[in-house]
Amino acid sequence: MRAERIAEGHQPVAVLRALAAATRRLGLPPPAALTGDWFGARAVIVPSVAVEQVAPSEVFDVAPGPRGEQIGGGWIGYLSYPDGAGARIPEAAGGWTDCVLRQDAAGSWWYESLSGQPMPDWVAGALRTPGAAAPWRIEWTPPDREVHRAGVLACLEAIAAGEVYQACVCTQFVGVGTGAPVDFFGDLVSRTAPARAAFVSGDWGAVASLSPELFLRRTGDTVTSSPIKGTLALDRPPSALRESVKDVAENVMIVDLVRNDLSRVARTGTVTVPELLVVRRAPGVWHLVSTVSANVPVDVPMADVLSATFPPASVTGTPKRRARELLGTWEPEHRGVYCGTVGFASPIAGVELNVAIRTVEFTAAGDAVLGVGGGITADSDPDAEWQECLDKAASIVGSVGRGPEAQAPAWLGDNAVSAVTHSPIPEKT
Repeated sequence: MRAERIAEGHQPVAVLRALAAATRRLGLPPPAALTGDWFGARAVIVPSVAVEQVAPSEVFDVAPGPRGEQIGGGWIGYLSYPDGAGARIPEAAGGWTDCVLRQDAAGSWWYESLSGQPMPDWVAGALRTPGAAAPWRIEWTPPDREVHRAGVLACLEAIAAGEVYQACVCTQFVGVGTGAPVDFFGDLVSRTAPARAAFVSGDWGAVASLSPELFLRRTGDTVTSSPIKGTLALDRPPSALRESVKDVAENVMIVDLVRNDLSRVARTGTVTVPELLVVRRAPGVWHLVSTVSANVPVDVPMADVLSATFPPASVTGTPKRRARELLGTWEPEHRGVYCGTVGFASPIAGVELNVAIRTVEFTAAGDAVLGVGGGITADSDPDAEWQECLDKAASIVGSVGRGPEAQAPAWLGDNAVSAVTHSPIPEKT
């Protein structure tokens, strides 16, 4: 293992852009990145990695390391939501890297290598010339409101009939993009500072995840999950979210589902809830967040952990199996990477995975898809659920390109402006 302190002062987005330019020039696979709060670091950037299609059973297949400051390298990639047909990019993709650039909590950058190899000269050269922003633009088309409304009403009927207690009904924005997805990702990260942002790309396209949500953290024999359920526009008082009967009920039901999922692989009696119903700020909205923890033996393969817990509880429903079956009939489009997971598995630092919400999927042709949705309970109002979808999408579709001519679409409403111009810092209230 090698760890050496390197250049100071560079922002993660500038480093990512510089590496993207260098890999294009040299004909190398592109870089990948995690920014926000990953492994206790501000950013983890892979200088170059071939992210290629793999079998879903092979993702994040790394023994969980004990958490420490160093990451060294590992497997980075994504796993799509498993239900439905018509995937636009591979269901799962990823690749192994021997080295990473890590920005620690104090802002210092480190070069780390599992094999002990020194930093390549081309990486050092790229860091001496931080990358500049390049133009990009996405023309978004909003979802069909009536189709979403029909799905919500069907869900309410299923709840009344006792088939499910709660389910996450989703819809999609579609867009046509110009420019590089890495520049879209860089601009949105700089503007909105999501806690669990991730970017991977390849010949197949790209995934730009601006997620605020932790799906799983696994270090040693400890596994934690922090489901988000409950959303309120940022211009509303956060106390209103904690006082919402509907949102609190939604969160508690999903906490129970996460407890049940983790209990399938955890040692008996070790599943706990160290945080319940905490209000946190995210791009454009307030969220209600809880945390569930469990003790899982280190010899349990990651594939078994994912089999017990994936797809994430917060984007499915209760009971999980029936909710997934019904969601397939209420949602006309395949979710794709949205509601799946993007993350990193290190043999020395463990595994961290996000819930791939606020996530844009790019095809090789430049088509873009953004999924949004919300949990439906017996108290849900279809119009309020539609507005929640717009609130969640506002920080992304309200920023349609780089340049003064890029304006939020009129159909998004005034919330787009506040969502794009605020740069939230995660906090407790």
